[in-house]
Amino acid sequence: MSMPAEIFPKPTVPNIICIVVDDLRWDELGCAGHPYVRTPHIDRLAKEGTMFNNAFATIPLCSPSRASILTGLYPHGNGIVDNIDRSEESHRLATFPQQLQKAGYETAFIGKWHMGNDSSPRPGFDHWVSLRGQGTSNDPEMNVNGETIFEKGYTTDLLTDRTVDYLRENHEQPFCLCLSHKAMHPETSQGPDGKLSDPNASNFVPAERHRDLYEGVSIPRRPNASSAGKGKPALSRSLEGVAPLSMETGSSDEVILGRQRMLTAVDDGLGEIYKVLEESKQLDNTLVVLTSDHGYFYGEHGLSVERRLAYEESIRIPLLMRCPGIVPAGETRDQMATAVDLAPTFMELAGAKIPDYLHGESLKACLDDCTVDGRDELLVEYYSDAVFDRIENMGYEAIRTADWKYIRYVELEGMDELYDLRNDPYEVSNLIDNPAAAAKLGDLKGRLRELVATTGGTVR
Repeated sequence: MSMPAEIFPKPTVPNIICIVVDDLRWDELGCAGHPYVRTPHIDRLAKEGTMFNNAFATIPLCSPSRASILTGLYPHGNGIVDNIDRSEESHRLATFPQQLQKAGYETAFIGKWHMGNDSSPRPGFDHWVSLRGQGTSNDPEMNVNGETIFEKGYTTDLLTDRTVDYLRENHEQPFCLCLSHKAMHPETSQGPDGKLSDPNASNFVPAERHRDLYEGVSIPRRPNASSAGKGKPALSRSLEGVAPLSMETGSSDEVILGRQRMLTAVDDGLGEIYKVLEESKQLDNTLVVLTSDHGYFYGEHGLSVERRLAYEESIRIPLLMRCPGIVPAGETRDQMATAVDLAPTFMELAGAKIPDYLHGESLKACLDDCTVDGRDELLVEYYSDAVFDRIENMGYEAIRTADWKYIRYVELEGMDELYDLRNDPYEVSNLIDNPAAAAKLGDLKGRLRELVATTGGTVR
């Protein structure tokens, strides 16, 4: 590590650090009530800041979700709709760091860009450190301000070191740093047919110091882990070479432990970030935000890595914020928030111009007042790919309100789903054919069409 940080003058607007953890579930934190996962530094964000209890991804897939965070636009609006090589398109994205630059901020990106394999610097960032493609858990290839280098060590720790070095610099302007972790993503490989390796393989790589963490714990399973796709025609299809869903097709204990062990290095890194901000007297004038690109299935409905679906375990994400004077301490918010809301929130707090074409809504009003009305609906969308046999041809558009969810499959006839989330939070009872829910279904179909249309999309 570098020498202790100097004490730098405080800017008149907050510095911003936005940390995105790959695939982190909303309920996988100590502050979210997990029975054994220890995340003391993330928990500090909740204790000294605000935690949103109902935050969601716009799409439960890595590349397009990251694009939604950066642009404030749903995938159909920013053009990054899948995980294929979108390098060229991602160079043209209009992102919130570009708006912050215009407002006088220095900007930096460190970590996993993952919109194509091209790791070269993107517009909107004064300082750039990026992994190539998905990156690796150890000994990564990095692009540092246009120069390719190879580093030795555990990637999460190396990204933390790069972040700490950046924070120790004397920034003459307020800064915005986007830290995008490789963790908790597995080491994956694709065969010649484009299919991923066994999604339930133990290919999660924790830091060596954490490899035996949580050994012997009892891993909790949600009640819908035994539902095995019951009542879900799309999931229950008979597919050649694909085993029917069951408890055995869900995520193994070893997969879950591997992921949770990877998270510990992320939490360690946040502790290092606190430390350097405290040394330089900048902690209380820095907005620290931690979130995820989407969730992950731990056997719910018999599912494992197929996080692409619109169920709660896949689309719900953690969202924690800390900044005294801006973010209330020790509070929670129940209003719905989504990934596209981060960009306008950062712009408002930075005093930057918020473009009127954004799909997101600033969360500042929700931070100021826990009783203010938040958004009453959000869109989740997914465009088919051929990575997993079970979910081929399962592209969808879904609308989620505070109490209901309607999923419309674009390529499958007669397989839509409707859930009363207040009475069925685990999404076990599909009410799509229930006459008592017909009026609600009609309402949600209309609202979904309108939501897609008013955000510049076309109903697929």
